[in-house]
Amino acid sequence: MGKTSTGVLAGLAGVLLLSVLTTAQDKAPRSPWKYYPEDARANVGPGGPAPVRDLIGTWAGESSGAGVKPGIRYENPPPLTALGKQLFDRNKPQSATVLVADTNDPHLRYCDPFGFPRNMNDQIRSMTISTVPNRTFILLAFQTQYREIWTDGRALPTNFSRGADAHDPTYNGYSIGRWEDDYTFVVETTGMDPQTWATETGYPHSVDAHVTERFQRKSKNDLTLTMTMDDPRLYTRQVRMGETYFRWIPSQTFYSTTCIPSSLQRYLKEMADPAGNPSAAR
Repeated sequence: MGKTSTGVLAGLAGVLLLSVLTTAQDKAPRSPWKYYPEDARANVGPGGPAPVRDLIGTWAGESSGAGVKPGIRYENPPPLTALGKQLFDRNKPQSATVLVADTNDPHLRYCDPFGFPRNMNDQIRSMTISTVPNRTFILLAFQTQYREIWTDGRALPTNFSRGADAHDPTYNGYSIGRWEDDYTFVVETTGMDPQTWATETGYPHSVDAHVTERFQRKSKNDLTLTMTMDDPRLYTRQVRMGETYFRWIPSQTFYSTTCIPSSLQRYLKEMADPAGNPSAAR
């Protein structure tokens, strides 16, 4: 009987101690420099109708920890041409059957930036949208990247091969934007580096691919991004790349993450590659 009483008392003491520690943690000061997902979930904006022609602010995505619903992803299988299938089959994204040691994903192997459009459909954490009179900037938390979208009425470049008027492909391509109506901002992009993947699943794209984004602000707090891609060299028809959802949370800190090449190489050497090739661990 005495042993039983001692055990009960010890259990109660443990519960009380845990309760005290939890309370202390709950009352710990919050740093204005840190991002707390639980605060973001509790501090959604005031709501109401969407402001006219205004996307400015910091938007939480599905991977931010703020409880934003998952997006709708790409077509499966994609409508590929013969060349498109050849390039698609060459890509080996990480999956349940492909280990990190076996993938040739440029980001997972070398810390290469995603590039566009993958940076708008993979690792969606948060983004900040800002405008100046002739441009809109999208600042992406993951990889600390930014996109420049011109709104001065210029046309997209069309020559990425040779000649005095040729443009070099870039990771984010060349983008122009316009308001389709008071709540829908349309962005068109081309000239993306063909070495990048269009999606985490390894969709390829050519330098002439044309991606259209529609940012639709359905209310003050809610933003929906839909994307399509036209690339006749690699796809037999327009590719529907799905929808991504964002929530406007005024208290959200723009927390950035960056892939460090030296850290990645150490991880691959010490963990990922040996896991895929047991003989390399000896």
